[in-house]
Amino acid sequence: MIDAGSLAASLDSAILIGAVLLEAIVLYGVYGVVEQVLGHRVVDRLRTA
Repeated sequence: MIDAGSLAASLDSAILIGAVLLEAIVLYGVYGVVEQVLGHRVVDRLRTA
């Protein structure tokens, strides 16, 4: 039989994993947008430096 304490720990673990995955997805999207907006300017500046 599953103990109530272990169920709470499993739920906490699932919530933590979900939060980490959501954070990774958001950061990946933000980095993609930043790269699209600033990428060419940064590369051009580095080439002329």
